[in-house]
Amino acid sequence: MDLHYLVDNLTNPALLFFFLGLIAVNLKSDLKIPENSSKFISLYLLLAIGFKGGQELAHSEITSEIIGSLFFGILLALVVPIYCYFILRIKLSVENSGAIASAYGSVSAVTFVTTISFLELSNIPFGGHMVAVMALMEAPSIIVGVLLIAINNKNKKDKMSFSKVIHHSLTNGSVVLIIGSLFVGYFTNDLQAAGIKPFTTDIFKGFLAVFLLDMGITSGGKLKALIKKGWFTLSFAIIIPLINGCLVAIISGLFMEEVGNRLLMAILAASASYIAVPAAMKLAAPKANPGLYIPMALAITFPFNITLGMPLYLMIIESF
Repeated sequence: MDLHYLVDNLTNPALLFFFLGLIAVNLKSDLKIPENSSKFISLYLLLAIGFKGGQELAHSEITSEIIGSLFFGILLALVVPIYCYFILRIKLSVENSGAIASAYGSVSAVTFVTTISFLELSNIPFGGHMVAVMALMEAPSIIVGVLLIAINNKNKKDKMSFSKVIHHSLTNGSVVLIIGSLFVGYFTNDLQAAGIKPFTTDIFKGFLAVFLLDMGITSGGKLKALIKKGWFTLSFAIIIPLINGCLVAIISGLFMEEVGNRLLMAILAASASYIAVPAAMKLAAPKANPGLYIPMALAITFPFNITLGMPLYLMIIESF
């Protein structure tokens, strides 16, 4: 197999800044991105990718592939947390299993954005509708995870308000921003979009590099805590995303033609949420241990996907 995609990915400046963050933590450096700046950059990335996705969608015809992609994404968000939950129950509690299952059924917007950067560097086209697919995959897995906890939780005192959880998952800031930006981009004409192109496009990769530096610093700080939890969670954080990504890379060929769209679908299936799901589980499952599901998604699955996952899934897609 051609490994040039792996080499190109590992020399991506944004990814190298991620490694710089990891190194800085291990050197016990005081390098740190201010929390407010980090939040602003994450909001900017969601806004920019949503807006550009809306622009792409406005210039695309609604095809059977687009409709199939939307339905397949929702199906993944519903099915993945169910089988993940029962695997996790082998070793973990109901609350922890439900929270981790939700994280791995949901998606990582940063992984998605990093993959888009990878596709652009590789000159591989993709459709703007994939932003809509990502947005639609956020909430269903949270709802499924909460349902699984509610059904299997024998302690009535720990029952959560399901209506509050549904409301929270649907009105989560990242979901609202990405969907809202998608609509804004869709209804903005080309001339108006060109006026803000320096903001939405030209500085995008620079902000992504700074954000991945922050992710590296954060991941490095959480990795040691996760290692202490044992082999089961560490293995799960690599094996399950690997299986999901490889299977979707193959299956997506049945109804998707564009290589870029198939890679984005595979990476969505393989990624895990460490922003939306933790925020929801703090309300829905307070007994679930964030020291498990956040480091699993952020310190293990995220680095795996952006280093080895993307080129691996792409090679599978090109082979099938």
